[in-house]
This record gives sequence, structure tokens and C-alpha cells, in this order.
Amino acid sequence: MAFGGTLHQAVQRVPGMLDHREPEGDREAKYAPSHDLSILPGGRLAALYPEPHAQVNSLHQQGVATLGPGLVAEAHAPDGLVEAISVRDAPGFALAVQWHPEWHPAEHPLYDALFRGFAEACHSRRATRTPQPGVVDHADI
Repeated sequence: MAFGGTLHQAVQRVPGMLDHREPEGDREAKYAPSHDLSILPGGRLAALYPEPHAQVNSLHQQGVATLGPGLVAEAHAPDGLVEAISVRDAPGFALAVQWHPEWHPAEHPLYDALFRGFAEACHSRRATRTPQPGVVDHADI
């Protein structure tokens, strides 16, 4: 929306789309992988995770209807819904996903790859920063 795109407010009501809302059950069931993900080759997500497919959880009702200018689709659900996007020409880590990779990332190689990529981007950014006189860098404390 911030880039001028549009959202489906209730993906499950759009003809031909899956129901991406969380399933019934306990927490483990809600966050369990629920659908396939097709990762587009050559993108930022593919650079972090070179496999063309993965399984992801799905706990959302809204979804991208149209991408705003400057955004790039990185992955799709089986129904074609955009599940991951990046910001074209972003100088740093600008990758967003529709699923919840914080749920057991060590058990899901794609989730783990996202966090490793983010951590690497943070370390790289910190290494290029110029210290400012009189400003305490809390990472050094």
C-alpha cells in the first residue's frame, strides 16, 4: 500500500484463491507448513534460498492484489498470490514475506535462510558505517 499497490481484503473470498487464514487447532497446527511456495529465479529470495520450492505456513486474510511501482514479486502460492516481495533497487535488505518465518526457523531451511540473510545484511551495513563523534554505538556496549 505504501508503494501504491492494492490488497485483497479477504483472499478467501476471491474466486480461485486458497483460504490463507490460519487453520483450526493448537499453536503447532496453526503455524505448521500449509502450502507450497514457488520461488522466482534470479530474485533476492532465490539468492538466499536456491531451492525453487518450499513449504510455508499461512495465517493471513489479506494479500497483494497489485504490486506498487518499485516492488518485485519474489514468490507465489499455488493460487498465484504473491507471498514474498522485494524493493527494486533498495540499497539494503528489503524483503518482505507473507508467512511467519519466526516459527521454528531451525526446522525450516527457508525460514532459517531469511534470518541468516537479514543478519548478514545487518553485519555488512554496520561494517560500512562511519562512526559519528560523540555518538555511542550500542552494538559496541
